[in-house]
Amino acid sequence: MTVKITCRPNGPYLIENDGTVELTDTAGTKIDLTGKPKFALCRCGASALKPFCDGTHSKICFQAAEAAVAKKP
Repeated sequence: MTVKITCRPNGPYLIENDGTVELTDTAGTKIDLTGKPKFALCRCGASALKPFCDGTHSKICFQAAEAAVAKKP
């Protein structure tokens, strides 16, 4: 399985996959991703379409931590 997850600048997590990714909600219910080899997951917490992004991050001026934090030895 090939999956690529990209943190968009001050935006969602962009998921690109070969169609084999499984996404479930907090109750463990499978979310239908049929025909969605590429989708965006909300990172700001304000989307009306959770867990998917609806663009609200730009309206609320969401500021994300963009850099990965290095592991301390």
